[in-house]
Amino acid sequence: MKHEGTDFICKPFFLMALVLVAGWLIFPSISSAQPFFKGAKLCEECHEAEAKIWKKTKHFTSFRTVHREPKDDSKPSPKKILKAVGGQKRMKRNETCYLCHYTLEQKEAGAKPAIKSGTSCESCHGASSDWLAIHDNYGGKTIKRDQEAADHKAKRVADSKAAALIWPFMKYEIAENCMTCHGLANPHLKADDLAKMLGAGHPINPEFELVKYSQGSVRHRYYAPNMSVNAEMTPKELAELYVIGQAAALVSATGAMSKSDEAKYKEAQNKRAENAKAVLKNIPEAAGLLASPTRENALKLSKAIAGKDLTSIVGSKLPAKSDYK
Repeated sequence: MKHEGTDFICKPFFLMALVLVAGWLIFPSISSAQPFFKGAKLCEECHEAEAKIWKKTKHFTSFRTVHREPKDDSKPSPKKILKAVGGQKRMKRNETCYLCHYTLEQKEAGAKPAIKSGTSCESCHGASSDWLAIHDNYGGKTIKRDQEAADHKAKRVADSKAAALIWPFMKYEIAENCMTCHGLANPHLKADDLAKMLGAGHPINPEFELVKYSQGSVRHRYYAPNMSVNAEMTPKELAELYVIGQAAALVSATGAMSKSDEAKYKEAQNKRAENAKAVLKNIPEAAGLLASPTRENALKLSKAIAGKDLTSIVGSKLPAKSDYK
């Protein structure tokens, strides 16, 4: 897999693919043709710098820690949550838990999925089985990245996108992946399980904000001409990302509100929505989204503000670097 600059990425998942792969465990005959995760090691072959960043994040280290009982009794108990949800008694085998906490990998179509890591590359960029070979081809085996013809690159980007690769420039799509888990809004998470999880102390953070959580420990932005520098976003870029994050939060929260009647959950989703509306009401291009908080309208907003300088509107709301996670 040859090197291509990557963007902010928070945890996060391309969850539909994950669930489809998970479905193999129950319905192997219908899932073999679905996209599947091939694993972070293939990405690491060329994205070495990004992998080093990843291995220092909670997305990586939680694989060995998230299932452990905390020494502090005030923190959530994995055992208590697992017992409440039911099913497999190990997090790595429990279908509710691995929706967000782990990555199921397959060596090839039809192979039995195995959990090899926590949140990883494909969790945010999409299951790679259909796009890896496209992404990896710069025009032939002997053609290197810096030798790729412009027309070939354009087709490679378009074709891999069509094959479900979520590129770094697809900011809204990545943001919605983050919200799926960080907003506890996975559409495949059962309402009954949600109530049980929250009742057993599972956390939900209505204050999750994209810039704060994506520009700290998980930032991996290596771009030409200096591929050795993990570039920081400019204030203009941060402002745009901040607004896109609010759009994703609004759509996510709006869709999640009808998911469960559990009081804590409803309160958190309402808080997420109100936080987003408080920002978006100041963005003229967000009028359509505020009137109808749909994914389609959020994508329209993202396209409308692309490249615009929104610092005069939201600059004062951006988190301080010292608050980055």
